[in-house]
Amino acid sequence: MAAKAKPAHKVDARPSTLGRTLEELLGALSPEDRAAVEARSAELHAEVEGLKALRKLAARSQEQIAQSLGVKQPAIVKIERQTDLYLSTLRRFVEAAGGTLELRVELPGTGVMRLTGMGDIEAVRAA
Repeated sequence: MAAKAKPAHKVDARPSTLGRTLEELLGALSPEDRAAVEARSAELHAEVEGLKALRKLAARSQEQIAQSLGVKQPAIVKIERQTDLYLSTLRRFVEAAGGTLELRVELPGTGVMRLTGMGDIEAVRAA
């Protein structure tokens, strides 16, 4: 049985990015591409991945959030791990972290709207 020949390596004609700084990479982009990269970077910095990250950004411990909510620390661990929450729970968590909750809705042809009265226990009780 004859040995199989190894495939020849393809040579990449693109310049290597290894050893280059971020500023060097960005400097090589067209002004339009650089603006797009910077805009996307700003969007990503504005996004927070989960309640644990939100709590850490607010420089609050699980114990501090638990005390604000009147629950024990293990309840905060559970809330942070949940992927499906009541809006009222989310609102209380955000407020315990020092923030406010705002819900935005975007429908085709209408643009972005703020949705109010959602997750507000007092509004539900008053109705």
